[in-house]
Amino acid sequence: MNAPLRPEPPDPHFAERCRASFARQRAMALIGAQMASIEAGRCEIELPFRADLTQQKGYLHGGIVGMIADTACGYAAYSLMPSSASLVTVEYKINILAPARGERLLARAEVIKSGRTLSIARGEVYAEHGGAHMLCAVMQQTLMMLPDTPDTPE
Repeated sequence: MNAPLRPEPPDPHFAERCRASFARQRAMALIGAQMASIEAGRCEIELPFRADLTQQKGYLHGGIVGMIADTACGYAAYSLMPSSASLVTVEYKINILAPARGERLLARAEVIKSGRTLSIARGEVYAEHGGAHMLCAVMQQTLMMLPDTPDTPE
C-alpha cells in the first residue's frame, strides 16, 4: 500500500505503548494473533492457521479475518495519537475477496488520515500458503480518539 505522508507521532514511545496495549487484548490472545510490526501510522498483525478458528468449509472464519484487520487498523491509528489518549472503532467496511486458507493470515494496515478526533485507516488481509500471499480481504475503518482517556480497563 502506498500511504500518504503521515505526521510524526506525538509520542516518541508509541511502539512500546502499542505493544503493551496489544498484550492486554484477551481476544487477540484467544485466537493466537501477534503484533508482527508497528511503525508510525502502520501495523501488521499475524495469525497462524488453527482449525478451531474455521467455518464449516475449513476456511478461517470471516469474523476472525475482520478481528485482525480491525486490530491492525486500530493500532496503526493509535500509533499517531498522544500517549494520554485511547480510541474506539466507530465504523468499518470489509470486503472478503477470497477464502482465508493457508498457513497464516497477515493483516497490514495504514492510516489514510489522522485527524483531531477521527482517523481513517485501511487494511488488507493476506492468506499465506506455500510461500505465496493471496489478498483475501480489504477494510476501511473510522476510529475516534478519546482524549485524556487511559487505554486500560475502567
